[in-house]
Amino acid sequence: MNEANTKRTGWKSKAIHEMAEYYIMFMYLAVFFGSFEWYRRLILAEYQISYLHYGAGVIKALILAKVIMVGQTLHLGRRFEDHSLILPTVYKAVVFTIFVGLFDIVEDTTIGLLHGKGIAAGFDEFMSAGWYELLSRCLVTFVAFIPFFAFGELKRVLGEDTLGKLFFRRRSAAESGLTKDEMPQNRVNEGHDDV
Repeated sequence: MNEANTKRTGWKSKAIHEMAEYYIMFMYLAVFFGSFEWYRRLILAEYQISYLHYGAGVIKALILAKVIMVGQTLHLGRRFEDHSLILPTVYKAVVFTIFVGLFDIVEDTTIGLLHGKGIAAGFDEFMSAGWYELLSRCLVTFVAFIPFFAFGELKRVLGEDTLGKLFFRRRSAAESGLTKDEMPQNRVNEGHDDV
């Protein structure tokens, strides 16, 4: 009976942890893509063109967060994890940008099939956006992934608890382990009047 309870508790904690990760991914991507949707809306408003795709960033964030979780389950982008953090960060950003691009192609092709247009029509609809639009989507996705995977790499190296404490708790010099020489100048001079 204890073993069954332990397994159930482990399963529940894993599910809660994965939901929390999904929520964090979704929130980050929703803010990022939502800000680009508003940017697009404001630019088009300058030319008196209405833009009504306000929910597109949120929907894209919901889908991309799940796509990223699937990619992480498939261990995509784990090739350079023993190198300096910049290499796995950029590598994962590139790999997941390509993965998301492939997912976009599959998604549009599937929509074409569901609407009775066939696979070729779905792919044509994807390509109808034009190369500039497709390249800009890839660029925006890549740029969004750089800080996202940088924090992921920091979490992997430092540990989830340590990263959370660094970001969400006030720390003194003694707690951080930094010496007086390593502290930023404004923190060293805090509370001291210079003559």
